[in-house]
Amino acid sequence: MLAQARRRASGQSAPVVPSRLGQLAGRYVRRMADLSAPRTGRLRREDGAELYYEAVGNPDGPAVLWLHGGPGSGSDGGHRHRIDPRRQQSITFDQRGCGRSRPLVTERLDQLDRNTTPAQVEDIEALRRHLGVDRWTVTGASWGSTLALAYAQAHPERVTGIALFAVTNTSTAEVEWITEAMGRVFPEEWEAFAVAVDRRPGERVVDAYARAMRDPAPGTRARAAEAWGRWEDVHVSLGPGWRPDPRWQDPPVRDVLATLITHYWSHSGFGGDEILGRMDRLAHVPGVLIHGRNDISSPVVTAWRVHRAWPGSELVVLGDGHGGRDSVGELERAIARLVV
Repeated sequence: MLAQARRRASGQSAPVVPSRLGQLAGRYVRRMADLSAPRTGRLRREDGAELYYEAVGNPDGPAVLWLHGGPGSGSDGGHRHRIDPRRQQSITFDQRGCGRSRPLVTERLDQLDRNTTPAQVEDIEALRRHLGVDRWTVTGASWGSTLALAYAQAHPERVTGIALFAVTNTSTAEVEWITEAMGRVFPEEWEAFAVAVDRRPGERVVDAYARAMRDPAPGTRARAAEAWGRWEDVHVSLGPGWRPDPRWQDPPVRDVLATLITHYWSHSGFGGDEILGRMDRLAHVPGVLIHGRNDISSPVVTAWRVHRAWPGSELVVLGDGHGGRDSVGELERAIARLVV
C-alpha cells in the first residue's frame, strides 16, 4: 500500500501485470485453435490406392466418422463443425478415386473394377486401425448413408451409433426410380437425358451411361458426363432453396462424379439390395435416420423401410429435399445425443 501511495505521489503508473484470467484465456484460445485445425494424412492401401484423410478435435475423445456422398463427391470441411472439439474428434476421408485421394478414377479407368463397396468398407477399417480408433459413431448422407450401413453391417462391433440423412440403400429399385421412372415427373428433361447417350437395344439408361464413362474416347466421356450432370441437377431441384450444383460445371470434377456414380449405380451399389435384409446385425446399435419429405429423387420410403427393419433407430422426417440446412442441424443434434 505504501509503495502504491508513493507511486501515485510521484506520478508513476502501476506496473502492468498480466492477469491470471488473461493467461488462461490465451491458453484456451490456443487450445481451441489446435483442436480445430485439421490433422491430415494419406493412407496407402495394398492395391496402390492412396486415401486422403483428416481429423479434428480431441484425438483422445470419442470419434465420429463422416462419409461423403456421390459416390465421388469428396469431403469438405463441414464435418469439423458438427462436434464439440474439446471432447470429441471428427474424422473423414476422400473415398477411393475422388477428391484428394489418388489416383483419381479418371486417371486410371483400368482400375475402376477395383472400386467397389466391399473395397471401401475395408478402406474404412484400414483407416480406423491406422488412426488407433477402437469404435466410432458413423455418419453420412446420400451415398454416404449406403456406405455407412454397409460398413456397420460388416463390422457392427466397431460401431457405437449411426446418424444419417438423405438415407439411401442404392438398391436396384432406387436406381430404377432415379434414372427411369422419374421421367414421369420430368418428362422433357428425362427424354433429353435418355437420348444423350448411345443405348443398345434393351439397355438400361444407367448402364448406357456407365459404359460411356468407360469409353476410351475423351469426347464420348465428356458428353456423357455433361448430360448426366444436367439430369442430376433436375431430379434434386424440387427441394426448398435448391440451387444448381457448381460441381457439374467443373469438367474434371464432373467427370469423376459421373464415372463413379454410374459405375456404382449400374451395380446397385455392390450390395444395395441386401442392406434391408441385414438390418438385424445392427439390433444393438442406436441410430437416427433423417430424411426430407420433399426429397423426390430419394423418396422417404427408403428411410422408413430401414427404420421398420431397425427397432433401435429413430426416424426424423423434415421439410427438406435431398439434404439441406435443417437436415444438417438435425444431424448435429443426433451426434450430440449419440456421442457421449
